Amino acid sequence: MSQEADFANYVNNNILSAAGDPGFRGLSQVWVRECIRHNYAQNFTWLGRPIIQVPQDTYAYQELIWQYRPDLIIETGIAHGGSLVMSASMLAMLDYCDAVEAGTVLDPRASRRKVVGIDIDIRAHNRAGIEAHPMHHKIQMIEGSAIDKAVVDEVHAIAEGYDRVMIFLDSNHTHDHVLAELHAYAPLVSQGSYCVVWDSGVEDLPADMCADRPWGKGDNPKTAVHAYLAGQDTANRKGADGEALQFEIDHVIEAKLMITASSDGFLRRI
Repeated sequence: MSQEADFANYVNNNILSAAGDPGFRGLSQVWVRECIRHNYAQNFTWLGRPIIQVPQDTYAYQELIWQYRPDLIIETGIAHGGSLVMSASMLAMLDYCDAVEAGTVLDPRASRRKVVGIDIDIRAHNRAGIEAHPMHHKIQMIEGSAIDKAVVDEVHAIAEGYDRVMIFLDSNHTHDHVLAELHAYAPLVSQGSYCVVWDSGVEDLPADMCADRPWGKGDNPKTAVHAYLAGQDTANRKGADGEALQFEIDHVIEAKLMITASSDGFLRRI
């Protein structure tokens, strides 16, 4: 066994050990709950733009992008734009690595890789900040509800001709809205790629922590994920590629992170 394979096996054993430790998992749940009380996830930026993500989830974010190497990322929910900038910067890094491997000169604006962000309300100061960012040339923003038919149709039209598509859902966190987003955008996910449903951990929080929100325990991204997956065996769903559309929850990512806002939210197309 090579040293790299030996280390990969070592890491896998670490992950399995963590997954099987209820005490560790319990502590992680406590940590997530308390970090929400302190608005911890709001404290970070990505290349200068606020990202509003638990840092451990951003590790998963970049690992998935590097592993799958998408040419199109679709995100619902923009806020300050940090997530869009992160996606764009990772896509730019893929362009750079492709150029290095091919021995070619890189024109940053020539690549087709891009990220599409959708939000019902792109506030003027956030739009200005995103448009002023050096990564903006890889970002396309659409203002409107992510489940509005016109918006869905526009995104599907953009996705035509892209072979490697990844989805991140992070807008309205109610059950009905997220379930509608899954039905609208999951078919665009390419084989082996991911649809990540952020903030599915709302289901695991005390009910009073979401008292000022339209979502909460029993009505949130995780309940939508479970409802969507429960119907996939009988719905005979097809992806945009015409192939069978089936997803599974990647629990290995959760066990690796231990601290995540998105338990049961990492959906891999199989």
